[in-house]
Amino acid sequence: MVLMMACSCSLIPTKQIEVSAKPIERNIIQPVMPRAIQLQDPKWVVVNPDNWEEQLALIEEQEGELVFLALSIPDYEIMAYNMQELKRYITELKDVVVYYRKVTMPEATTDDSK
Repeated sequence: MVLMMACSCSLIPTKQIEVSAKPIERNIIQPVMPRAIQLQDPKWVVVNPDNWEEQLALIEEQEGELVFLALSIPDYEIMAYNMQELKRYITELKDVVVYYRKVTMPEATTDDSK
C-alpha cells in the first residue's frame, strides 16, 4: 500500500508550464496641476524724518486711517531671504512633479508645456 501511494503520482503525466514576462501597462491618473499664482505688487513707502509729515498726510488722505508696519534693515534682509527660499522650494517641487508626470504619463499624452 505504501509503495502504491509513493508511485501513484509518477503515473499522472505532467503539464508543461510556460513562463513569460511582459510589461504591464499601468493607467496612472494624473492630478490636475494647480493654477498659477497671481501675485500683486504691494506699494512700499519709505518714511523717514525728512518726509514724515508729507507721507502721513498722503496716507491719511488715500486710506483714511494710518497704520505703520516697520522692519529694520536686517529684518528686511531676512524677509527677502525667506522669499528666495520659498521660490527655490516651489521651483524644486515643481521639477519633481513634472518629472513624475513625464515618467508616469503615456508617451502620446505627455505635454511639456505645463
